[in-house]
Amino acid sequence: MDRYTELRSYVLVATRGSFAAAALVEGVTPVIMGRRLSALEARLGVKLIHRSTRGLTLTELGESYLENARALLSNFDELDASVSENESAVRGHLVVSAPAGFGRRHVAPHAPEFQARFPELNLSFNLTDNVIDLVREGYDMSIRIGEVLDPNYVAIKLYENQRVVCGAPSYFAAHGYPQTLEDLTEHNCLAFNLQGGQHRGWTFQRDGRQVAVKVAGNLYCNDGELLFDWAKRGLGLSWRSVWEIQNELNTGELVTVLDEFALPNYDIQGVYPQQHYLPAKIRFFIAFLKEVYNRPGYWIQQ
Repeated sequence: MDRYTELRSYVLVATRGSFAAAALVEGVTPVIMGRRLSALEARLGVKLIHRSTRGLTLTELGESYLENARALLSNFDELDASVSENESAVRGHLVVSAPAGFGRRHVAPHAPEFQARFPELNLSFNLTDNVIDLVREGYDMSIRIGEVLDPNYVAIKLYENQRVVCGAPSYFAAHGYPQTLEDLTEHNCLAFNLQGGQHRGWTFQRDGRQVAVKVAGNLYCNDGELLFDWAKRGLGLSWRSVWEIQNELNTGELVTVLDEFALPNYDIQGVYPQQHYLPAKIRFFIAFLKEVYNRPGYWIQQ
């Protein structure tokens, strides 16, 4: 077994906290991840991780080794990227995080086409509405919707998008239309719970400034697809991305309100950690998704 594989496996196990979670990223079994860690410890002659029925705990040596291992892996990637300027360099393993609903509909389905172009590359996806720490959790990149404020990340716009308030005609027939942002407090708003984010409330633009409105309703969850379904059933108002509701807007199943306050530039973006050399696998995957999303009629047909 090569040292790079041992090192990467150790970082994944240490950051994910279990062999099973790390194995999912690598596309192998937990047993194999355990063997890789044992081989690394045997070669070094030290204990890096304590295993028990309660879980895994890093030793003091394991903590310091983890920090250096991350730096070394980053240097490896930069070294590879420095000579990876063509398609033949797209190989290895690309680990991507994406929002659950968007990832199911607009990221993972395109994996076979991308892999057909680059058969030496393996792809792993984690579809979650939680914001992932890419470096700490061992991801190469993520797809995110909306503004990326962390200066340690680079965000590349893949396609334009807006965030709007919408509801079913049946809801508006029963409860009327909000005319101002303040009117939202009088409506049943379907929002993410604490686990799903949106802690500040729904965000809008008024008089050139962003404002957040705290909303409330009788249904909360951490799954965007479920909120979307509730809105289509007329159970309340929802704050959704245009990419998600385009078909329903076209058919009249959903109607937007307060459009003059809609948050602009809530774009679909490819995000990766700041690094001196960008690995070819990341660069080409971002270029590929941008190509797909800008194909004529793509969003109308979804």
